Amino acid sequence: MIKSLVLAALVCLSCASWAQPEASTEPSAEEMAKKLSNPVASLISFPMQLNYDENIGPLDEGTQWRLNVQPVIPISISEDWNMISRTILPFLSQDRIFPGAGSQSGLGDTTQSLFFSPKAPTAGGIIWGIGPIITIPTATDTLLGGRKWAAGPTLVALTMKGHFTLGVLASQSWSVAGSDNAPDIDLTFLQPFVSYVTPEAWTFSVNIESTYNRETKDWGVPINLAATKMVKLGNKQLVSIGGGFRYWAASTETGPEGWGLRFQFTLLFPKLPPAPAVTEY
Repeated sequence: MIKSLVLAALVCLSCASWAQPEASTEPSAEEMAKKLSNPVASLISFPMQLNYDENIGPLDEGTQWRLNVQPVIPISISEDWNMISRTILPFLSQDRIFPGAGSQSGLGDTTQSLFFSPKAPTAGGIIWGIGPIITIPTATDTLLGGRKWAAGPTLVALTMKGHFTLGVLASQSWSVAGSDNAPDIDLTFLQPFVSYVTPEAWTFSVNIESTYNRETKDWGVPINLAATKMVKLGNKQLVSIGGGFRYWAASTETGPEGWGLRFQFTLLFPKLPPAPAVTEY
């Protein structure tokens, strides 16, 4: 299934072409690329992120493909506040992650975040959001998930200066229910990020998706470098397509090591201003 989705993304990339907006009410490709760099922007998006890692396990023999389907839906809850729903639904295919493990494919654990964010930045230009994060044990195989419910707080803060976006995303999760035979969850996630958007709607980004496991007292630290391009499919549909590399600067005994790959394909649905009312005579 994952290989089929990758092939479809490559076909879309070969057919995509960028065009200037047809109407002045439509945001430009550069504006949309900048909004996409903001995790709490008032922008409906449907990212699909494919990651490949290797050298997994104590013998460095394991490999894993992970397709993260990540719909982002902002909801206006008042005149001044938005609630942004961010879901991560992972589909995995892995092999030999430890001696005798064999191969597994299926759905992993789902992560749901809700950010409550002011619609306007602070006087200092800071954009922020805070809310809960929940891990739901939806894995279809015991080796694809943690078998525990987990919950905690999450927050994001960023600033946008010209072509640059700089910020940090963080969360803390503790297990609250689930299998008594599964290890407890006590994870701290910290993701500093920086991106640069060109007038041609190219985005160059660097982020560090560091995770600290307080149960095992070790870090997983992949550094991700990516380049994406905002394009149009047909006359209307905006998409961001690209990819890059990841390097594991630190890894657990059972985690990936060395280099990995990342491919990204994101559908965007901008909220356009409402059409003027028609007066009937």
